[in-house]
Amino acid sequence: MAVAGPEPGGALDRLIQLLSRLPGLGPRSARRVALHLLARREALMAPLAAAMAETLDKVRPCSVCGNLDTADPCAICRDGTRDPAILCVVEDVGDLWAVERSGAFRGRYHVLGGHLSAIAGVGPDDLHIGQLVARLGDGAVSEIVLALNATVEGQTTAHYVAGLIAPFGIAITRLAHGVPVGGELDYLDDGTLAAALRARRPAEA
Repeated sequence: MAVAGPEPGGALDRLIQLLSRLPGLGPRSARRVALHLLARREALMAPLAAAMAETLDKVRPCSVCGNLDTADPCAICRDGTRDPAILCVVEDVGDLWAVERSGAFRGRYHVLGGHLSAIAGVGPDDLHIGQLVARLGDGAVSEIVLALNATVEGQTTAHYVAGLIAPFGIAITRLAHGVPVGGELDYLDDGTLAAALRARRPAEA
């Protein structure tokens, strides 16, 4: 005997449709998440709804770098202990957060808002490339770190941005590509291993 689903067009059906648009969630996963939330209305669903409403109301992109925060400029741009001469360029806020989690970078950021893609119709004017160039006008930045994804689109974007920055005479660096910490050579793809060989350096005694 078939089990009836949510009423078409009803509140539950709308919730499932919206959840299914999230990354990694298809219709089946969205239904499971919706049922899980409903089974825990007070402990999970109500706080989640409140947090989403507060985020929608208070969180905005930083007008300087593009990070997300409740203040503008964001906490990173306001941090006086950071080196304003080094600017790390990333594709999106998720990449910025990833770099921050490493704890290895103490400069500032610029979020492009994506990457160039002829297939998706994303050109330079669709990204925050013009804003990046404008930030270089006062001469305060001495190094640009292109921390873009190691995809065809990411590297195409990096090449384009590097070409625009070159006339400023600013040092341009990129993230090293190669063997990850804890990685085993036999499990690496050919491209990663080739990049690691090209970026080899003297061994420490």
